[in-house]
Amino acid sequence: MEFLKGIGEFFLKILSFTIKVFIVLFMIAIFISAFSVGELTTTKSPNLAEIKLEGAIMDELEILKEIENIANNQNIKGVLLNIDSPGGALSPSVEISEAIKELNFKKPVIAYASGTMASGSYLSGVWATKIYANKGAFIGSIGVIMQGMNIAELNKKIGISTQTIKAGEYKEAGTMTREWTPEEKQSLQFLTDQSYALFTNEVASARKLDINNHKNWANARVFIASDAVNVGLIDGISTYSKVKDEVAKAAKVSEQIWKQKSKYDKFVDSMSTKIASLIMAEFSLKVR
Repeated sequence: MEFLKGIGEFFLKILSFTIKVFIVLFMIAIFISAFSVGELTTTKSPNLAEIKLEGAIMDELEILKEIENIANNQNIKGVLLNIDSPGGALSPSVEISEAIKELNFKKPVIAYASGTMASGSYLSGVWATKIYANKGAFIGSIGVIMQGMNIAELNKKIGISTQTIKAGEYKEAGTMTREWTPEEKQSLQFLTDQSYALFTNEVASARKLDINNHKNWANARVFIASDAVNVGLIDGISTYSKVKDEVAKAAKVSEQIWKQKSKYDKFVDSMSTKIASLIMAEFSLKVR
């Protein structure tokens, strides 16, 4: 009972800490928002927009909403897709890729690998009109991996056994409690091969590459930017400022007016990350 009581008190402290943080941040957000309204009403209508794709790709909903808003904004004539992401899950990467493809039909989209444009993030930006990269950027990693742990021996040592009720021969494929059967491995390999074929065909179509030579550019290798140019994965090496000029040129815009987030939006984006870090720090401190 004392242990359960301690656990309860721990989570109560975490909840109390979180509520206090949100109250303070909410008050600051209201203050910043009051000044942002006047600021937004005095600026010219933006004609260019930047979309940032950062971090692991696990949920596409937020960036899809941003893409949709830009697509429907008639004032926006060109888009910079700024990518610094190691990739992520296949499904959300495909969703983003298709959304960028559709957006590119309406207005030019130029992708810029400011850091890493690999795996799912490369797929996400592959349908841009042009792809440029920082000369130190990492490009590629066109491949698919599926892996899992086998903790059967650990279970034996600590005396844990599993029991399973299932319907369907492959329902337990990918389990970590035992070694996969040959049939399960074959099924998972087939699924991986299908995903790889989808990925490589998409890249070949978007970049006009020979699918028969896919082992040259799609063997899951990560290329430095100069090598990525040589195999056709990107169009050239550039800088952030030069790519912004390239977007304006493609959009046929004489005066660049980039869409800016309000101070309130920037504050919320920044604080969402900081709140998560604070909570995790508090959690780690208590656990130790």
